[in-house]
Amino acid sequence: MMVIGDTLPAVTVRDSEDKAVALASLKGPFVLYYYPKADTPGCTNEGKDFTALSGEFQKAGVEVYGMSKDKPAKLAKFKAKYDFDLTLLSDEASDATEQMGVWVEKSLYGRQYMGIERCTFLIGKDGKVAAVWRK
Repeated sequence: MMVIGDTLPAVTVRDSEDKAVALASLKGPFVLYYYPKADTPGCTNEGKDFTALSGEFQKAGVEVYGMSKDKPAKLAKFKAKYDFDLTLLSDEASDATEQMGVWVEKSLYGRQYMGIERCTFLIGKDGKVAAVWRK
């Protein structure tokens, strides 16, 4: 798991428009939140909450990025369906997800499986992790 002071991994992901985004090139401060799957109840509510607060984030000069393993086309539909005011990123290959430490073993009804742990990172102007909120 990334901790305060770590730098983002030098990996490239795709946005909801299928454009390449190099994580290390993003300028801080920004929020990067991980969510398990687009268009599920908890992930939808999280996106709605970040969108509801978008004005506050903008006033603070903070961009918001949401990341999952969903394909860019699914992210585009998800973003449009709920009119999210944030950038959704796709890490289908799990490169960033694994390096950030949010690809973890989970349990549901006694069944173990691997999945994304809901987690939020604040990245500072220096490109380093300034705060981490797990689960």
